[in-house]
Amino acid sequence: MGLKAVHFGGGNIGRGFVAEKLCLSGFEVVFVDVVDKLIESLQAQKSYTVTEIGAEGEKVNTIDNYRAINSKTNEADAVDEIASADLVTCAVGPNILKFIAPVIAKAIDKRTEKTPIAVIACENMIGATDTLAGFIKDPKNTPQDRLSSINDRARFANSAIDRIVPGQDPDAGLNVKIESFYEWVVDKTPFAPHGPPKVEAIKWVDDLVPYIERKLFTVNTGHAAAAYYGHARGKRTIAEALEDKEIHEIVHECLAETSHLIVNKHGVSVQEQKDYVEKIIQRISNPHLEDVVERVGRAPLRKLGRQERFVGPAHHLAEQGDKYTALLGAMEQTFKFVDVEGDEESVELGKKLKSQDAKTIAKEVCGLEEGDKMFTEVTNIVQKIQGK
Repeated sequence: MGLKAVHFGGGNIGRGFVAEKLCLSGFEVVFVDVVDKLIESLQAQKSYTVTEIGAEGEKVNTIDNYRAINSKTNEADAVDEIASADLVTCAVGPNILKFIAPVIAKAIDKRTEKTPIAVIACENMIGATDTLAGFIKDPKNTPQDRLSSINDRARFANSAIDRIVPGQDPDAGLNVKIESFYEWVVDKTPFAPHGPPKVEAIKWVDDLVPYIERKLFTVNTGHAAAAYYGHARGKRTIAEALEDKEIHEIVHECLAETSHLIVNKHGVSVQEQKDYVEKIIQRISNPHLEDVVERVGRAPLRKLGRQERFVGPAHHLAEQGDKYTALLGAMEQTFKFVDVEGDEESVELGKKLKSQDAKTIAKEVCGLEEGDKMFTEVTNIVQKIQGK
């Protein structure tokens, strides 16, 4: 029997990156989703294309080694597929992990294969697989007398993914346009003694944290800063925002602050991080990867979180006595990203700004405590936006 991977989430990153790389590594991919129309399209259409766009031009890959299951109506089939798979991945969004965990838990408990299944969450968050594993191991999903032996059936590995997926053409169907550059780094330490699954696109490392923070505090920080400042100034796309010299300089200032953290915390050389920053800005400025600022800026509540792209590095810099002024400015623009059509979190943020005091927002939204050095500055920003 050949290699098989089950992937939760048939969206653009699922089809255009995770499934693409798995199929190119010889895996059959079984998509699992609850969106009826998407699953029906995957079942009816025997192939789709992934167009990789970079400075060197375009490359088109045809993806055809896949099947699809609707776990809402055919959960038992999804459980059986996972139980006999080599790998299970997901790209569903951090808030959905708790909903896919019960299905994965049932499959892990049913598993009889000699080699444990690899579980890798491909979400844009720190410790996504740990979070998913926590839901899987919850007493509601896994019998507690089975926890002591769960490592015989499954191994959980955190990952860091760096690849830009822009907004897609409205008539693209299953086809995906995606940036050619990518980095997929996964912690290999959970897989001893069997070794990790053979996925050519994955870089296996012993310490994932430097990769996660370098990516989150460079790619995500820069991308989001450009989006929020661009939205405030009426820009349509990220490329248009970065054509504005002032926004371009602000993004550079944000990344100078996060670079100071990355260099000092993880021992990355100054030149290596500088080159990385320049590459990131060049990537997100690519006009051929047209990305609308509202799409990149969506979910501001999550992006203002304690471990996220602005508060995370700013808090660390503040406690160390280092500069974080540009990051505070980006946070202010994020707080202004309210009532954006189609973005529930921006609407919820607007409600919080109207109904809660600044200290409550700093605590609940940003995860800060009154003893934190940046707490007062954040509350001042919130009060300013509230007009107090």
